[in-house]
Amino acid sequence: MELHNLQPAVGSNKKKRRIGRGPGSGKGGTSTRGHKGAKSRSGYKQKVGFEGGQMPLQRRLPKYGFKNINRVEYKAVNIATIDELAQKANLEKVTVADLIAAGLVRKSQLVKVLGMGALSRKVDVEAHAFSKKAEEAITAAGGQITKV
Repeated sequence: MELHNLQPAVGSNKKKRRIGRGPGSGKGGTSTRGHKGAKSRSGYKQKVGFEGGQMPLQRRLPKYGFKNINRVEYKAVNIATIDELAQKANLEKVTVADLIAAGLVRKSQLVKVLGMGALSRKVDVEAHAFSKKAEEAITAAGGQITKV
């Protein structure tokens, strides 16, 4: 097979429907848009969520709860992940910068260490927040916690 032999698969290329090219085409006159009304006119654009005058779904459903604008969101990192990182890079202290360099966290994110897993050796951990279980596990292994 060479470049000059290439052809599309049979039936994969269809001819474009030519609309508004006279009555002989069968798609002339109103050009498949029907008679009158907004949809037949040029420049018609339907609003997002418009359901033909019926009450739209986003207005039929009840609103509940609220968004706390002061909420602080953390990226969760487990102790098992920190232990793995410390063993790979042979680190005594794991900082937020190390987590960013490893691709576990983005620069803009705050880090919270959670207590899933176990530490196999003493590691000092620096993060923005810690769960109680994580604090206990780190101190039990002989490490220190530092809140940034």
